[in-house]
Amino acid sequence: MTNHGRRFSLQTILVFDAATCAAMGMLLVFASGPIAGLTAIPGSLLFLAGLLLLPIAVFMAVFARIANVPAWAVQVIVAGNLLWVLGSVLLPVTGLIAPNGLGWLFLMVQAAIVALFAGLEWAARQHSAATV
Repeated sequence: MTNHGRRFSLQTILVFDAATCAAMGMLLVFASGPIAGLTAIPGSLLFLAGLLLLPIAVFMAVFARIANVPAWAVQVIVAGNLLWVLGSVLLPVTGLIAPNGLGWLFLMVQAAIVALFAGLEWAARQHSAATV
């Protein structure tokens, strides 16, 4: 007998993604100065990133409440997550920002978490589409 483990529903994953987006957005908006001081990432960039995350969190939360999330919405969310990861890596790699060691860690850990969400959301959508 094969045990494939428990799969989380797309809605559950979207709830967690929305919650982490909202939490990070609030953190970046209200603590951009101290985070900038610790990471050497420009405070204005952190603040704007935080502002951007708040409507994204709302978008995800809205679709987390829908029984059959439209494929286009999942594609938008996954694409947005992947663009976030790409930006998190390219900004320091291209020299547009110059984070210190803690800044690199901050960027790479959050990029890895966002990439994980993108993969989970894509897999959950594929699984739910296959069972329909």
